[in-house]
Amino acid sequence: MRGVRQGLSMGIAVMAAAALGLTGCPSGEAPPAASPSVSAAPSPSRDYRPGAAGAGDEYFPTYGNGGYDVGAYTVKVRYDPRTDQLSGVTTVRAAATMDLASFHLDLAGLTVSAVTVDGAPATHVREKNELVITPASGLTSGNGFVAEVRYAGKPKTLRNAVLGEGGWLHTDEGAIALGQPESASTWFPVNDHPSDKATYDFEITVPDGLTAVSNGVPGGKSSAGGWTTWKWAEKAPMASYLSMVAIGKFRLTTGVHKGRPVWSAVTTSVPRGAADRSIAQTVRVADYLESVFGPYPFDAYGGVVVSDPRIRYALETQSRPVYSAGFFRRGENTEVVAHELAHQWFGNSVALTEWQDIWLNEGLASYAEWLWNEHNGRGTAKQAFDVRYSGMPASVWSTPPGKPGVPNLFSRSVYERGAMTVHALRVAVGDPAFFEIVKTWAAQKRDGNAVTAEFVALAEKISDKQLDALFDTWLYGTKRPARPAKL
Repeated sequence: MRGVRQGLSMGIAVMAAAALGLTGCPSGEAPPAASPSVSAAPSPSRDYRPGAAGAGDEYFPTYGNGGYDVGAYTVKVRYDPRTDQLSGVTTVRAAATMDLASFHLDLAGLTVSAVTVDGAPATHVREKNELVITPASGLTSGNGFVAEVRYAGKPKTLRNAVLGEGGWLHTDEGAIALGQPESASTWFPVNDHPSDKATYDFEITVPDGLTAVSNGVPGGKSSAGGWTTWKWAEKAPMASYLSMVAIGKFRLTTGVHKGRPVWSAVTTSVPRGAADRSIAQTVRVADYLESVFGPYPFDAYGGVVVSDPRIRYALETQSRPVYSAGFFRRGENTEVVAHELAHQWFGNSVALTEWQDIWLNEGLASYAEWLWNEHNGRGTAKQAFDVRYSGMPASVWSTPPGKPGVPNLFSRSVYERGAMTVHALRVAVGDPAFFEIVKTWAAQKRDGNAVTAEFVALAEKISDKQLDALFDTWLYGTKRPARPAKL
């Protein structure tokens, strides 16, 4: 994610401070899509217990849930912008990781009418933004199950006192569902934490004349009775906050690149020009990043430009980032495109296990901007580092990017000091080892989740250097580190 910021001209493109908007499976592999269990009825002697109402994240204890891993979601919703009414049926294919008497899904503000588990009616209650489901019989650890939830209502955003709001936004033409660190639960039931990645199929039905854009590969559209259904499929594991939908009137650009569909949309309320030209360069930027980070990790390319004033950020929604039109008011801007596309490797394919480690996302994506600028002759990564090292305010040095705390989750320290940490690593190990580190990180953790300690261990293994002092100083220190000796 990147917030709207203004450029400074110092021989290179340097982004200054700004208000940042709400810009899986720990083993590294997503579970397979589960089918209903065909085993014998659960034994009454087993100790069935409720699943946890939280994934155990230190920063956000109530986000996500425990006791199961989701393999796949099928989300079918119908939305009428005229009444701001949404109705939906979501199917969750998961596997129990403990003997479950009940389990939680995150769902905010919508009314549930019916729930089944493996085809049998299940009881359900609401506890604020939690949907607690009790199946007719216990779910045995290791067995797959399928839950289906029917629901309806007026979607609402989720408001975080520190980070702002995220989720479903009703717009003049339609709606946008977007946000970090949470948003998905405002329009479908979900295990809303990045540690439980899954595949997604979306079917979004809207009035004729409107487009519904979502993640992944387009599956076509069909119309009947004044309504059009748009289908999308993201078959690589995806963290829930990376899901999105944008409903409205757009200028659409489609094509194929390296055998993958390219599908981009720019809202018609933005005059044709810089936004269109910037998004049109998505595949060129992706190809450069592929040369640095290794193979592009997803089955589709694209981008979406929106103009709602409540969205003042760009977000790396999987395979199809969303950009505020504000990024293109001063002209073509491929720097923000490079940032969000870098996240497809770092943040999306390699996702967080816990939110504390967000520097792994934002530091690497911000460094990708420096590399992109250098590739295009707009200043070197060293120059970008120098400007920041000399000009950072004290608040950046006093905020450790490796443990920023919730109020500073999207702070300059996480983004810019995070990128400086990446550059300090490059200087310490040399270019051959550095670029091997980032490519290996992307390859080994592809489609999975990761923590900082794993990144440090990989860097030490490839470089054959002891790097604890470097990372302790740059990620966790509260004073400005000494300038890297070789810089």
